[in-house]
Amino acid sequence: MNIPAIFDDEMKEIVESFIVETKELLEKLDNDLVELEKRPEDLEILNAIFRYVHTIKGTSSFIGFEQMSELAHRFEDVLNKLRKGELKVRSDIMDVMLEAHDLLKVLLSKLEKKDLTPIEIENVILKLEKIARGEVINRDEEATVEGEKFSTVNDGADVLQKVGSKVIDKTIRIDVERLDELINLVGELVLGRNRLMQIISGVVEKFEGEAATRELIDTVSQIEYLTSELQTVVMRARMLPIARVFNKFPRMVRDLAREMNKKVELLIYGEETEVDKSVIEYIYDPLVHIIRNAIDHGIESPEERIKVGKPEKGKIILKAEHEGNYIVITVEDDGRGIDPDKIRKRAIEKNLITEQEAMSISDKDILNFIFIPGFSTASKVTNVSGRGVGLDVVKANIMKLNGIIDLQSTPGVGTKFILKLPLTLAIIQGLLVGVAGEIFIIPLSSVVEVVRVKPDQVHSIKGREIIRLRDSILPLVRLEEIFNLKSNDHREKRNFYIVVLGLAEKKIGLVVDALIGQKEVVIKSLGSYLKNVKGIAGATILGDGTVRLIIDVAQVFKMSAKNSLDFIKL
Repeated sequence: MNIPAIFDDEMKEIVESFIVETKELLEKLDNDLVELEKRPEDLEILNAIFRYVHTIKGTSSFIGFEQMSELAHRFEDVLNKLRKGELKVRSDIMDVMLEAHDLLKVLLSKLEKKDLTPIEIENVILKLEKIARGEVINRDEEATVEGEKFSTVNDGADVLQKVGSKVIDKTIRIDVERLDELINLVGELVLGRNRLMQIISGVVEKFEGEAATRELIDTVSQIEYLTSELQTVVMRARMLPIARVFNKFPRMVRDLAREMNKKVELLIYGEETEVDKSVIEYIYDPLVHIIRNAIDHGIESPEERIKVGKPEKGKIILKAEHEGNYIVITVEDDGRGIDPDKIRKRAIEKNLITEQEAMSISDKDILNFIFIPGFSTASKVTNVSGRGVGLDVVKANIMKLNGIIDLQSTPGVGTKFILKLPLTLAIIQGLLVGVAGEIFIIPLSSVVEVVRVKPDQVHSIKGREIIRLRDSILPLVRLEEIFNLKSNDHREKRNFYIVVLGLAEKKIGLVVDALIGQKEVVIKSLGSYLKNVKGIAGATILGDGTVRLIIDVAQVFKMSAKNSLDFIKL
């Protein structure tokens, strides 16, 4: 191949279009191959797969990408015989076709990096040729890429994204930094709108009834509407369908279940739900670990499931939906569930808690110990689990997003993980609260609920203020103590509010003097000089022109923990 020719100026646009289109085709191919294995007689799926591979073969040949063209050609031969009924879909055929698909992804990734050094594809080509001749492939035969075993069970590093539109003419590429600049300007506009709305309320009070006032109100209302519309459009520009993440899991579930000799069905709902790009970047790894754990720890073997009266095929449900300004992602399995007594025993063995403490912690709260780094109940170490690595990654990534994890599990019935995340991180809904004469803003995405409390409901355990909230103990945090604010009121003599905050799997109660209201706010950096102020995520300008600080919920959780053990148990 004439390598320089494929990257010269004349070919640049063609190659870029090829990469974009082929990524989309490979994404569809991945999903349809898994579906074909479930419905081997479905000719419509088979024809779609054939079209994808045929297109890849033709376009790669046109640009002179010979290795991809050759591999796609042999792949097409097998698919053609399947279409004609000369071959029937078997597990060995599916394995080889999936290997071929993975090699196509590797080749495309190398092209994107402008690296066209040949890789080893002969092994897979030989398998495709054998299948086309009607031979059966031994399952022990493994594909190799550049001398290394090629595995797709945990191919998190190979992230091939799905594009929006088939019609390349209707799309343009925009640098993310430019989009961020646009969002920042819209943020400034929102601040200006809020200030204008505050001013107009004062003008109306003073000059109510005058014609100029009515015109001013109409104009300001129009500006408010247009600003909101512009904000919505710009924010949607950064929104991507969650399918970008969800579409990677059918293949992963298929391969991992096969490796562990289990039967697992993955059901996906709400893949069209959109979320900010910055949020999408953080949720792939958590979902990988949750789903892998569901297959390894949750779903029983077919024999075990039949013994307990369950269908031999386990079920995992992956679901996304909007809930206000949040996205809620649920991962649910119908496996063996999590035994809280087993968690207690393991926590005692690792000296995380005493036997007496273990008995005082509720079953729901004890489940949260699985998020501790290094914590594992697995009896042996495997390629999938047993090293105590996994769910701590889930917790870390959800904390970065100021999200909330809710874990529900019933032994013998199954387990459900519920992840509640903000749709976007740039412009947030905030709860304004009064503390010691100051006003702070709490990101609403971290607020679970607000309760009014009487002084006699507050108790102290080991020097820590707590309240009993339904069936749980809720530790309290006072912002005036964290930020060294002076308070002159006597709260012990009157009722006050507790803002219940959730971060990952933990909850604390923030003691506040007053609830002022809810507002849409733009997070502004404090600059290099003040950027390291603990407990503060940034600032915003309210409609009255005052600058107010936005609470960093993750930092407040850390600052409120007297020691690491307290933080783990809370």
